[in-house]
Order: sequence, then structure tokens, then C-alpha cells
Amino acid sequence: MSREPNTRLCDLFGLAGWSKGELARLVNRQAAAMGHPQLATDTSRVRRWIDMGETPRDPVPKVLAALFTERLGRVVTIEDLGFARSGRTGKRRNVQGTDNPDGLPWAPDRTAAVLTEFTGMDLMLNRRGLVGAGAALAAGSALSSAMHDWLKTDPATPRGAARTFEVLHTDSAGYDRYEAAPIGSQEIEALERSVEVFRAWDAARGGGLQRKAVVGQLNEVGGMLAYRHPDHLQRRLWGVAANLAVLAGWMSHDVGLEPTAQKYFVIAAHAAREGGDRPRAGEALSRAARQMVHLGRPDDALDLMKLAKSGSGEQTLPRTRAMLHTIEAWAQASMGHGQAMRRTLGEAEELFVSDKGDVPPPSWMQMFDEADLHGMQALAYRTLADHEPAAAGIAQKHAKQALQLREGGRQRSKIFDYISLASACFIADDPEQADRYARLALVSMGETSSHRTWDRLREMYRLTGQYAGYAKIEDLREEIEIALPRGDMPRPRNAEI
Repeated sequence: MSREPNTRLCDLFGLAGWSKGELARLVNRQAAAMGHPQLATDTSRVRRWIDMGETPRDPVPKVLAALFTERLGRVVTIEDLGFARSGRTGKRRNVQGTDNPDGLPWAPDRTAAVLTEFTGMDLMLNRRGLVGAGAALAAGSALSSAMHDWLKTDPATPRGAARTFEVLHTDSAGYDRYEAAPIGSQEIEALERSVEVFRAWDAARGGGLQRKAVVGQLNEVGGMLAYRHPDHLQRRLWGVAANLAVLAGWMSHDVGLEPTAQKYFVIAAHAAREGGDRPRAGEALSRAARQMVHLGRPDDALDLMKLAKSGSGEQTLPRTRAMLHTIEAWAQASMGHGQAMRRTLGEAEELFVSDKGDVPPPSWMQMFDEADLHGMQALAYRTLADHEPAAAGIAQKHAKQALQLREGGRQRSKIFDYISLASACFIADDPEQADRYARLALVSMGETSSHRTWDRLREMYRLTGQYAGYAKIEDLREEIEIALPRGDMPRPRNAEI
């Protein structure tokens, strides 16, 4: 007991609007529903948790996390409540006032526990039709500081050479209750194929329609990770978890669930590192960096990119390093650092062409091809054009090259290319061409469920203001207003392919 108020729990309690007695009754009811009918909480205990910093015994923290998740409409974890997650060894740690409330980095068994809890809570929100919101994104510098040294080391050897199929953790509170079981190579192959299906769907249609399916699959994999499989299978299973977590994060970002997306990217980095795939961990963090630029926080993005690049390891292929450079360049462009952006993009081009293809790219890099390279260059130059209008011409060139190279099934990327091209044309004072490409984007937007396309469309709409007197542009503005959903939505300065 700390004798100090639990400020995290107090803040969430205030947002929830319960009385202490009401929360006590809800805890008892929820605990019974989760298989703990013997729990008997009263008002005085709730008061001690909030006002005196007392940490309740298991399973109360998980019960509280489930209650606050449902009440607030966003995922609330044990750490969010100001409680340290119990483990098999070590002291309980006070997380109430730290800059690293999630206690990063996590041990392997804790990574699996966080994964299953978080996905379970996310699925609960999906079932009730709620929308995740209201939480704050962690600063890029905080994540980078917490994970810097850990990411650069190799995963620890399991304690005592764990027996095949040894149960690592059995606590199922916070996710769907079922008996997880050890699996073999055929099941893992099926999971790996499912990742490819989900990835292709996301690229074609956006994240909204399949996000729940991906989160559910990831939840199942978390249950499988409750067992210690033979090392070669365990590494592959961690790889599946990393790929699914990146997809869950990207799809969450695509529909505007930003804190949820960031959590999945962190989970993905942990899973990839536990599977011995440091390049994959770096790529997961680069997704978090893209998210930060989209939300107008390029300084945080650069902090994350430093970690992603340094933590990826020497085995990172040149094409992967080229991709990381393009994200860094986009952040630099957002800050108006044109010289640095051009230098970084030049390095990206050199790395891309230096990749001889003698080593097959990992599955998660197969989406980054020459079209994507040009698409990211177009985005960087179009972003820089807000500071240097002359950059708009180069943005148009790269966007056109990207569109020529795009293959089928990449509908969302094509929409972003069209919007980048139209925006660059507006900045370059070419409203006729801008109108043409903007309408091509509008025709395609109804086929996706990507909120990011709406964000980019709003940015383009802003650029049409100076041409409001043109009849054709007036018509375009009306069509954009019809295409955009009603209601308040985030209005970031940038967005990405």
C-alpha cells in the first residue's frame, strides 16, 4: 500500500461517473461472470484503491480493466489503472506516476499476457459497437527511451530449457475463455496463410471491414503462446503474432483508433523481437512513426525512426532500410526540413537499387515495391510543398510514376496517389489537372473503409479554397462535401500511403 492516491485510477473513475458503492457492486457482478463468484468487494475497499493507492489482489485488476473498458468505450489495461501487473517473479512496481506506465519492455510471458488481455478487451468493444477514443498517445521519445537497449539485444533463452508444451501462463481473464492448446507446423502454416489474406484485404479495401477478424485471430494466437512449443515452432508463432499485431495496428490507425493502434504496434515489436526477428520489430515501430506524422507529431516520429533503424540490426535488407528512410524523410518534410528530406530520400533510392534480390524479402516487405517507393517520395515532396511550393512539381512526377507501377489490389494506395497528385497540382496552380485527379480519387473512395482517405481528402479540400470562383472547382468542392462523412473527425496535417 502506497498511502498515496492512485491518480490514474482516480482520473478514470471520474470519467466513468460511478459512485464507489456502484463500482463495488459492478466488480462483484463482473467477477462472477468471469468465473470468480467468491469475490466480495465493498465501498471501503474501492475507497482504499483510489484514495490510498492500495493494489487489489488478482483477479480484481483484470475485472476493473474490463469494467472501465466497457464503460469508457476504449481499451483500458491494468497499467492504465495504475496497477503493476503481477508476475511469477520480482517485486510489484508502482506505475502510477511513471513516464512508462506500461512497464516496457515486457518479458515473453508478459507479452503474451498483454496481447491476450488487450485483444480480448478490444473484441469486447467490437461486440458492443463501441468506439475506442479518449486515451493519449505515448510520446515517441518515451517509447524510444524505454525500448532502446532492449530492442538491440537478443531474446533471452527460456528459463531452465522449458519442457515441450509447458504452460507458461494460464490466466485467461480479459479475453475469451477457452482452453488454449499446443499446435504443430500445419496449424502455424494455416495461420501464416491467413495473415497474407488479411494483408491483401487491407491493401485493397482498408482496415474497417476486417479489423475485428484480425484482432480475433491475434487473440487466438495469444492463447497458443500460453504454451512453450519447440523453439522452431515458437519462433514462427511469435512471427505470426507480430504480423497480426501490425495488421491490427494498421487497421486501427486506418479507422481512427489511434491509441489502440499504437498499443498494437508496441505489441508487434515485442512479439517480433521474441521471435528473433529484429527487422520486423523495427518495421512495426516505423508504423508507429507513420502514425505520428499523420497526427502532426513529426518530432515524435523521428524519435521512433531512430529506434526503428538502430534496433533493426545488421541483417536488415537494403529494401527494408530504404522503406525506413522514406518514413524518416516524410517526417522531415512535415517539419519543413527540405535539405534533410532530399538527402534522406537520396539514400533511400540508393538502398532500394542496391538490393539485388538474391535474398527473398520477408512476407511483410513484399508490399513495399518500386511503386511504393515513388508513392512515398510523392508524399514527402507534396508535404514539403506546404513549406516550399516549388516541390509540388517533383511530387507530381513521383505520384504519376507510382500510379503507372501500381498493380491490382492496391486500391487504397492508388487513392492516396491520386490525392497527392491533385494536391500538388493545386499548389502548382494547375486547377484543371487537379480537378481531374481529385475526381479519380473520389470515384474510388467508395470502395474502401479507410478513414485516412477522408483525412487526406479534407487536406485537399482546403487547397481548393483559392479556386472557389471556378465553376468546375465549385462542383468538385460540393462532391467532396458529399463524400465526407458527417460529424467531427480528426483533421491531421498529413497522411500516408
